[in-house]
Amino acid sequence: MLKTATFRQLKTLHTVATLGSVSRAAEELHLTQPAISVQIRMLEESAGAPLLQRVGRGVQLTSAGEVLARYASEILDLWTQAVDEVGALRGELGGMLRIGAITTSEYLIPPVLVEFTERRPSVKVKFKVGKRDEIVRMLATHEIDLAVMGSPPREIRTVYTPFAKHPMAFVASPSHPLMKRKRLSLKDLESANLLVREHGAGTRSAIESLFRLGGCKLHIGSELSSNEAIKQLVKAGLGVAFLSMHACALEFQAGLLALLPLPGNPIEKDWFVMHASDKRLPPVAALFRDFLVQRGAAAAPLVRPSAPRRAA
Repeated sequence: MLKTATFRQLKTLHTVATLGSVSRAAEELHLTQPAISVQIRMLEESAGAPLLQRVGRGVQLTSAGEVLARYASEILDLWTQAVDEVGALRGELGGMLRIGAITTSEYLIPPVLVEFTERRPSVKVKFKVGKRDEIVRMLATHEIDLAVMGSPPREIRTVYTPFAKHPMAFVASPSHPLMKRKRLSLKDLESANLLVREHGAGTRSAIESLFRLGGCKLHIGSELSSNEAIKQLVKAGLGVAFLSMHACALEFQAGLLALLPLPGNPIEKDWFVMHASDKRLPPVAALFRDFLVQRGAAAAPLVRPSAPRRAA
């Protein structure tokens, strides 16, 4: 009977269900694969039904497995909240802070995390950086308590708060031919070698929206999976990019990148911190959210580039 199921077994099923792999679950839980299989088999015996089935090299939940995995997630979340709240009653505002952020915000969030954990050393942090759709999925499945991104997702209902400005800009090497122009239009960039992030990235969605609203055609020169790769190519003069200015602070300081002379460049948006509306926010997560709203903008000041020198 399921009354004999243990937290360890529920945690094992939850991890396998989340990662879709016994081997990956073993790595996450610091166990061997046979140990994972034993826990799942014991839970299956308690449930009286198979919970997993092999699909290729991975595993998939059965109907019974889906039901049990859903309740396992809720039970584990409730237990974590109970532990945190009891600790808070004793004045121990610690616990695990689970936060996810889109790739671009990895330049923004770490300084705030450092300041927060220095004030509260009992807090442990699980910080996940990924593409937007990945972070939205983790928020929906309650793998993280808080998410940071440039706009609230439409896929799930969230409670969100802006905490800092997020300027995004068209940038190029100071020696790029377009830098010699006194004034550019979006139309001029149709023929430029535009270097962009892959689908699912926040800046990719933003530039697609800009060209669509401006009535211009977006001709992509190269699609890359990281901001760093894009910056290296742009610094070498191989193209133009649309990037978060937070990602370019060091390059602006060193004079390796500059803003294109385009009206309305940079474009200013907001950074948002959010949590799923169907989940009660743990005390440590609520504390960090409030801290981020108060200190987010000041903890990561924006470096704006000086105007590039033009050839006489």
